[in-house]
Amino acid sequence: MLRKIRIVLATIMFALITLLFLDFTGTLHHYLGWVAKVQLLPAILALNVGVIIGLVLLTLLLGRIYCSVICPLGIMQDLLSHLNRRKLRYSYSPAMTVLRWSVFAVFVATLLAGFGSLASLLAPYSSYGRMAQTLLQPLYIAANNLLAMAAEHMHSYALYEREVWVRSLPTLGVALSSFVLVAVLAWRGGRTYCNTLCPVGTLLGLLARYSRLKVVIDADRCKGCRKCERNCKTSCINIKTHTVDYSRCVACGNCLDHCSFGAMAYGHKPTIDRENQLVTEKQSTNGGRREFLIGTGIALATAALAQEKKKVDGGLAAIEDKVTPERHTPITPAGSLSASHMQQHCTACQLCVSECPNDVLRPSTSLNKFMQPTMSYERGYCRPECNRCASVCPTGAIKPITLADKSSTQIGHAVWVKKNCLPATQDVECGNCARHCPAGAIQMIHPAGDESRHKVPAINTARCIGCGACENLCPARPFSAIYVEGNEVHREV
Repeated sequence: MLRKIRIVLATIMFALITLLFLDFTGTLHHYLGWVAKVQLLPAILALNVGVIIGLVLLTLLLGRIYCSVICPLGIMQDLLSHLNRRKLRYSYSPAMTVLRWSVFAVFVATLLAGFGSLASLLAPYSSYGRMAQTLLQPLYIAANNLLAMAAEHMHSYALYEREVWVRSLPTLGVALSSFVLVAVLAWRGGRTYCNTLCPVGTLLGLLARYSRLKVVIDADRCKGCRKCERNCKTSCINIKTHTVDYSRCVACGNCLDHCSFGAMAYGHKPTIDRENQLVTEKQSTNGGRREFLIGTGIALATAALAQEKKKVDGGLAAIEDKVTPERHTPITPAGSLSASHMQQHCTACQLCVSECPNDVLRPSTSLNKFMQPTMSYERGYCRPECNRCASVCPTGAIKPITLADKSSTQIGHAVWVKKNCLPATQDVECGNCARHCPAGAIQMIHPAGDESRHKVPAINTARCIGCGACENLCPARPFSAIYVEGNEVHREV
């Protein structure tokens, strides 16, 4: 029964958190944002005391249920190992205690030093987020585009097409490498990654040693068939000594289902009387639990990537893509307070990147902020009426911010580059930057008071909020005549 309950709950949780990362419409995060906030590392970084206490109590009561039901990377390992269930047979192996705590020490040291991007390489939630956003979301969008094209032929516009775009090749490489590593370890050894490299598993394993409910073995009833050991995906059951390594046990229930002699139970640690009869307090794995009455139906269609469309101007001439300017200070979203705050609190899970409707956020390639979100305006600009990234961030790296506060927060300031400006170099009329500036920070003036020449932009940096509308809508190619330089610390205008 324990195994069935675990599978149902894990399937629901895995589906919800995957949909949260795949969704690009911004509708699901209102309903599913909580699945990211109940992950352990985001809760710690956000100082979400309620979630932290809840997860600690859950572990002290039921063991490492978190790893089997809540953690998406743990559930993914179960899925991958299940695909190889006919060939894969487990056996007991001693815990790699030195390796586990060495990795945990490195993880904590990088977090305390403010290098959250390096720590995120090991964090299970962040690793899965990068895989879902980088590897699965393009396929999801491609499938959506195919459905939108089919609906359009039937004169239905309920769906709309979205360009398939891989935002960062280095992040793609990291996500692909992480998936291959986890997949190989899970295919060959079940929960190897979970119990050797995962820092969250190591921490919860320490608490799980003292959990109230555990998997226990009655040595008298055990016939030594080793079915429990061969089906333990964490390799924590030593049938020779009739012991279980509770620091690695994730309470999956596989051993309970495969024991043919009733020698295993999930409850208090049993006591054996002199007549060698198993005496346990009655435990009900269902009692004291809230059953989830949630039914979800998921239809996932496989589709090839849509053919890349060539962008043209009126069908006549190809439009040259913009090139990212060299910024001395990276731009971080409104609500992140400062570049240092973002660096210390962000786990690089890519949730904000996947939710950005204007393709402004993308993973950084800088070593000290690797894979953490940064802003650039080649494909769109940060609209003042959007605060989606702040609403979905589970760690507090981007704090919730109202639209009014966002419109008065300066995340950067515009800089004019005369050599790229069409009115200044080609003496033609433009003014795109001034027309589209939502803050009214740009005015067109005659250069040096010469009214015979076309007007060029003049920037009021005190009013500029750094939204990037001027940079994005500037017609100059490949470099815009105006670009935004980030502020190390955000300030009000």
